[in-house]
Amino acid sequence: MRQPRPALRLSRLAAASGLLFVGVAAQAQVPNAGPTPSTSVPQALASTTQLETVVVTGIRRSLETSVNLKRQASGLVDGIVAEDIGKFPDTNLAESLSRISGVSIDRSNGEGTRITVRGMGPDFNLVLLNGRQMPGSSVDGGAPSSRSFDFSNLAADGVAALEVYKTSRASSPTGGMGATVNVRTQRPFDIKETVAQFGVKLVSDQSARRLPGEEQGKKLTPELSGIYSTQSNDGMFGIALMGTYQVRDSGYSQANVSSGWKTFDGIKDNDWNGPNAVWGGLPPASGGTIKNRPAAGSIYSVPQNLNYSFTGVHRERLNGQLVLQFKPMKDLVGTLDFVMSEQKFRQRRNDISAWFNYGGQFGEFQTGSPSSPVIYGETIPAANADLAMGASRISTKNKNQQIGLNLKWKATDALNFDIDAHHATATSGANDPLGTAVTLGTASMNRGDTFVDFSNKFPVLGIKGTTLDPAKQELQGSVFGNSYQKNEVTQLQTRGNWRIDDASSLDFGLTLTEVQNRSAFANVQRDTWGANAAGGPAALPDNIWKADSISKYFSRIPGANDSRLFNQFFYFNFEDLRAAAIKTLGSDTLLKASFDWQDDFRTTEKSQAVFGQYNLSWDWGVPMDAAIGARYERTKVSSPSVEKIPVSVAWTAPNEVPIDFSGTRSASRDGKYGYFLPSIDFSADMTTDTKLRVSYGTTIGRPGWNAIQGGQRLDTLARVGGGVGSVGNPELKPLKSNNLDFSAEHYYAKSSYVAASYFRKSLKDYNEAVVTRTNLFNLHTPIGSAMYKQAQTAGGCGADSECIRKYIFANFPTAPGVNPTGAAGSGLGTITAQPTDPLLMFDLGTYVNNKRTSKLNGIELNAQHVFGNSGFGVSANFTKVKSNLGYNNAKAGAQTDVLVGLGDSGNLVGFFENETFTTRLAYNWRGKFLAANYGGSEGAQPLYVEPFGQFDLSVGYNFNKNLRLQLEAINLTDEYTRTHLRNENQIGAVTQLGRRVMIGARYKF
Repeated sequence: MRQPRPALRLSRLAAASGLLFVGVAAQAQVPNAGPTPSTSVPQALASTTQLETVVVTGIRRSLETSVNLKRQASGLVDGIVAEDIGKFPDTNLAESLSRISGVSIDRSNGEGTRITVRGMGPDFNLVLLNGRQMPGSSVDGGAPSSRSFDFSNLAADGVAALEVYKTSRASSPTGGMGATVNVRTQRPFDIKETVAQFGVKLVSDQSARRLPGEEQGKKLTPELSGIYSTQSNDGMFGIALMGTYQVRDSGYSQANVSSGWKTFDGIKDNDWNGPNAVWGGLPPASGGTIKNRPAAGSIYSVPQNLNYSFTGVHRERLNGQLVLQFKPMKDLVGTLDFVMSEQKFRQRRNDISAWFNYGGQFGEFQTGSPSSPVIYGETIPAANADLAMGASRISTKNKNQQIGLNLKWKATDALNFDIDAHHATATSGANDPLGTAVTLGTASMNRGDTFVDFSNKFPVLGIKGTTLDPAKQELQGSVFGNSYQKNEVTQLQTRGNWRIDDASSLDFGLTLTEVQNRSAFANVQRDTWGANAAGGPAALPDNIWKADSISKYFSRIPGANDSRLFNQFFYFNFEDLRAAAIKTLGSDTLLKASFDWQDDFRTTEKSQAVFGQYNLSWDWGVPMDAAIGARYERTKVSSPSVEKIPVSVAWTAPNEVPIDFSGTRSASRDGKYGYFLPSIDFSADMTTDTKLRVSYGTTIGRPGWNAIQGGQRLDTLARVGGGVGSVGNPELKPLKSNNLDFSAEHYYAKSSYVAASYFRKSLKDYNEAVVTRTNLFNLHTPIGSAMYKQAQTAGGCGADSECIRKYIFANFPTAPGVNPTGAAGSGLGTITAQPTDPLLMFDLGTYVNNKRTSKLNGIELNAQHVFGNSGFGVSANFTKVKSNLGYNNAKAGAQTDVLVGLGDSGNLVGFFENETFTTRLAYNWRGKFLAANYGGSEGAQPLYVEPFGQFDLSVGYNFNKNLRLQLEAINLTDEYTRTHLRNENQIGAVTQLGRRVMIGARYKF
C-alpha cells in the first residue's frame, strides 16, 4: 500500500483558495477530507488529510494554493476563497460563482441571484450554508419554483469561501444535480488571531439616474461592514461577530409585451368572421391588410399589448453573524452560530401601454413558420381606444434566520464523529399596509390607429392622431395584491469517519430533515377598465400629471430613436393618485390590500437519509484513489390548502372577463418516494504533472414548491379566450440523473495549468409542465353565447370583441345579464354569464413526470497562466452544453422534455498584483438559454434570454498595511438585456440597466 500523502498546511477552506481569487475562474478541488473543525460541510471525500489554518492573502498566493488543492482532490470541486478576512473577490456571491467554469447566473436588476450549473437551472442546484440546507422565499406572485438560495440575501463580507461540488458523493445532501454549493462563513478558530476591521463604500448606480423624477434614487448610497474575531489565550474559546448594512438605489426601463402573445396553430381564412371565429385570429388574406399572411396550418403569434415601464428600486440589506466556538477538552470542538439577513425592497413604477382588441388588423409578418409580425397594427374608429398609464408601488421584506450547533468529537485516533443540528426560516411578505404589489390604472380614451414595429431590438409603438392631454386622464381599474411566503428547515445530521488503516477509511452518517413551505395570497381588484369607469376625466385633478418623453430612457437600445415612436407619457405619484381615487370613490375599501389569505397553501416534506462511503488509496503502477459509496433517502410530502371558490363571471371590457369569488374550501393532497443513490470517484496520477479523474453517480433534483404545492389557484381576471389557473402535484417525483464525468489536468508550472472535463447526464422523470383545457366549478361565460354569435355574423363583427359588445348593448339591452350602462350607471357596460351560456374554459397548468429518458452532455475547458514573478496573470474557461431537451418553436401548446437554463458560458479574467496595487478585469458571457416554457397568460410559450456579456473592473490600492482603498465598476460597458419567444421579433422584454461604480476603504485595527 502507498503511504498517505503528507498533510497540506492550508487554511481550512482558505484551502479552497486555489479557487480563483479575485474571481479568477479556476477549478479547485477540496482535498479528500472530512469536514474541518469549523464547519459541518459534507465531506468532500474521506482521507487522512486535514486542512489547517494559514492566512492566505493576495491573488498569487491563492492561485498557488488552488493548484495544490486540485492535485490532491478526488472528484470535481471548484470554488472561490476570500483573499483576506472580509475581502471577497466580488461584492455579490453569485457574480463570484459565475467566474467558475460551467456556472451561469440569473440576474435581477443587474445583480446575480441564482445559479445554473452545467445546463441545470436553479431548481436543480442545492445551496448550503456551512453544510446546512437553507430555506428560501420570495413574493413573486406564486409559490417559489426554486429551492435554491437567493445569493442576493447574503453579503460577501462575512463569507470565507464558496465550494462548488460538481460530482455526487454519498455524504452530500440530495438536490444538487448540477452542483451542490456550500457557502462557508468565517470562524474564530480558523482566523486564530484577533481581528478587528471596518469597511465603508459609496455606491453610484447609473440606472437610478435614468428614470423619471418620481423613481429616481440618490446619487450615492452607503455600504458599511465590520468584523471582529478573537479567541482566548488558551485556545479554548472564540467569538466572531460580523455585520453589514447596505443601501442601493437602482432602476431599469423596460419595453415588453407584458400580457403575452396569443399563438395560433393554423387559423383558416373562413374562421375569422364566421361563427367559429377565434379572438385574435388574423383577417382573411383577401383583405390585403396583412402582408405575408401566415398560411393555413402554420404557427403564428400576435401581441396582446405593448408596454413601456420605468421602475426605481430602493433596497436595504442587513446581514449579521455571531459565532461562538468552544473547546472544553482536547478532542471536542463545539460551534454555535447565528446568521441573519434582511432585505427591504421598495419599488415605484410608471408605465404606458397600448392594448390590442384584434379589430381592423393590418401589418406585415415574417415568412415561414413559426411567424410573428414585423409590424402589427389596428385601425381604431373615432380614436376612442384607451391609452393606458399606470403607477405601481411594491414594498416587500425578506428575512432569513438560522441558528445551529455543531459538535466535532475525536473519539479515538481512528474514529471521529460530527453532530450538527440547525433550524432556519425564510419569510417574505408586505412591508406596506397596502400590500406587496399594488397598481392604479389610468387612461385617456383618445388613442387612434396603433402599430408596433418589432423589426429592431427596441419595439417601436406608433399612434396616429393622439396627443397627451391632462384633462382627458381618468381613473381605471386597480390591483392591490398581497403575498406571504414562509419556508422553514429543521435538520439533524450525524457523520462519522473510521480510519481503517493508513490507506483506507469509512465514512457513514444519518440525516433527518423536515421542510415546511407556506404560500398565501389575497387580492383586491377593481376591474373597471372602460370609459367613465370612475367619474370620467373630470374626477381627477390635472396637476397630478407630469409629461415626459420615452426615448431618452432607452438610449442604449437600437431603435429607440425611431422618429415614428409615440414619444410621450405622463408619470405621476402613486400616493397623489390614490388620494384622488379615494375622493372619487368615496372610500378606500377597494384601494388597500387584504390580509385575509383566501388562497393558503402549505406543504410539509419529511426526509430520512443514511449513507456509507469507503475510501481507498493504492499504487498500481501509478498512485490511485477511489471512493465508493451509496446514499438511501426516502421522503413523504403532504400538502393541505385553502382555496377560494369562483361563483360568477362578467364581461366588462373588450378583453376583460372578471371572475367573482365567494367563500373558500379546504383540500389536501399527498405523495412519497424513496431512492438508492450510488457514487464512485476515481483518480490516478499518470505523471508527476498530469492527473486523470473518473466519477459516476446518481442524483435527484426535487421539484419546486410550486410543482408539489397541492392547492388550486385561479387568476381573478379571465380573457375572451378563457381563464388561467394552476394546481400542484404532491405525488410528483424528483428528476433523476445518472452522471458520468471524465477530467484531465496538466500542471506545467507552479501556478499554471490546463484542464478539460467531459460530463454526461442521463435524465429521467423530468418534471413536465402540462396544460389542460378544462371547465371548473361549472362556470359559464358570455363569450360564445347566442347573442355573441349573432353579433359575429349578422353584426359583421367577426372576432372584434369591442364591436361585439356594442352590438349586444344596442340590440339586446334588456336581455338577462346585459347592462349597457354598468353598475350604478358608471357607463362601464357589463354582460353577466347565464346558465345557458357556454362553459368557461381554463388553461389549468400542473406538473407530471415524463418517463422518457433524455440526455445532456458537455465539456469544460480551463486554462490558467501566471507570467513568472511579473504579477500578471490570466485565466479563461468555456463550457459547452448540448441536450435533446430543447423547445420546439414550430410546435404550439405545452411541451415535454424541456430543460430551463440550458446554455453555454465562458469567462476571461486578467489581473495584475504587487504589494501596492491589485487590478482585475473580468468578462463574463452567457449564451442564449431557455428561461421558461410557460410564459404569458395565453398559454405555453418558450421564453429565451439572448446572449449577454458583461465586463467588471476592480482596482485596489494598499495605502499601508492597515488601510486598503478599492474601486469597482460593474457592467462597465453598460449592456442591456433582451428576451424573446419563438423568434427574435417576438419580443418578451428589452431592459436598459446601467453601470454601477463603488469606491470604498477597509481599515484593519
